Amino acid sequence: MLHKNMARASFLVYLTFMGVVAARAQEAAPAIPPVPQAITAGGSGDGAEHGQTPALQHRKSRYQLHSSDLLELSFPFTPEFNQTVTVQPDGYITLRGVESIKVDGKTIPELVDLLRSTYAKILHDPVINVELKDFEKPYFIVGGEVGHPGKFDLRSDTSVAQAVAIAGGLRDSAKHSQVLLFHRVPDGWMQVKKVNLKKMLKEANLEEDAQLQAGDFLFVPKNTFSKIERFIPTSSVGMYTNPVLH
Repeated sequence: MLHKNMARASFLVYLTFMGVVAARAQEAAPAIPPVPQAITAGGSGDGAEHGQTPALQHRKSRYQLHSSDLLELSFPFTPEFNQTVTVQPDGYITLRGVESIKVDGKTIPELVDLLRSTYAKILHDPVINVELKDFEKPYFIVGGEVGHPGKFDLRSDTSVAQAVAIAGGLRDSAKHSQVLLFHRVPDGWMQVKKVNLKKMLKEANLEEDAQLQAGDFLFVPKNTFSKIERFIPTSSVGMYTNPVLH
């Protein structure tokens, strides 16, 4: 009986000792910071848990300066440098008191930064405001075998078929299976795309119709029959097209 009591007392002492050691170890251990949750563009992290790629939000492109754009430059603290400039055909603007700079293709914020660095050569920490007073409106050109070839405003999303309709529709002499869409790309190159408008209209399917961009040129060529007909005398055309009358 005595041995049982002694064993029980020893076991209680052992438990008390281990409890004290565990408590001290917990106090001495460094705190573990919580793991941050992944933040997605959607707001919550549910998409990441399911292996989905968070959606990205794209900002619309800013307007880029072109030839003939009219700009008003104002200097609030040095008004003697206020000026109105026009983007020249070579893409440069002539400035008062400093050298000319190339601005073609730049946005307004980019131009402000460029002007500040340029005028910093003669002014201390210049403050410059830029306002776009006039600019070339987006346009497209349609030529060839259409009712009213010419230059048209690009007011909204416009496809090749819609552009042809705006230009008065196709003439009977049009080869609408090979409509050519010319688009200018950087470094002065032209990108050409052939559009089979005849097939799309026949199948009543405009899913493959190309969208126009500002400055695009659309050309509708003549069909082969119209080219041959020009070189055949009228009497001969009548003889071959209306044999019953002869």
